[in-house]
Amino acid sequence: MSHSSDTGRGRPSFNRRDFLKGSGAAMAATAAVTDVTEAQQSRAVAAGPTRITLNVNGQDHEVTVEPRTTLLEVLRYHLNLTGAKDLDDVYVDGADTVMIDGKATYAGTVFALQARGKQVRTVESLRNGDEVDAVVRCFVKHDGMQCGYCTSGFVVATRVFLDKNPGASLDKIQAGLGGNICRCGTYDGITKCALELAQKGGA
Repeated sequence: MSHSSDTGRGRPSFNRRDFLKGSGAAMAATAAVTDVTEAQQSRAVAAGPTRITLNVNGQDHEVTVEPRTTLLEVLRYHLNLTGAKDLDDVYVDGADTVMIDGKATYAGTVFALQARGKQVRTVESLRNGDEVDAVVRCFVKHDGMQCGYCTSGFVVATRVFLDKNPGASLDKIQAGLGGNICRCGTYDGITKCALELAQKGGA
């Protein structure tokens, strides 16, 4: 699938190499992205199955979890929120991206116990009945998906990025979304989506 664009019609030129530029640094900074430290993990550990309350998409949910249960497992298997994807215990591709207190976070790298007292939002929160977030509409417009497995994570990451960086440049978009990977290579459509919305102030 070609990633070139009609520069002759004034559109920016994108390619996979440019999109991934700097993403190695982003991957190396995964611990910073998820804000999970060994000290936090040790404080979160309980002695066995524990009943906790998690606030997800604006609602409180009581669940019983083991100390090793991840937030991703709770979302998918306790709350039936399957937008965040579980890619065979590989949590560096961004398919499991959610928002925790407004920050893009890999749900598979966070223990459920650590999410207590925080505001968790998933891709499901970007739809309210027939109304969907502008990022979702723009992904469709620019065909920013193929198999779709990474799409929900990219949508969440894009929403968080635009909230924090309205009016971002192409370079900032490429760096800001470098923590998410699309194996189908749909970076062209994804970047066009983010750039269009950035030019509208992130709306």
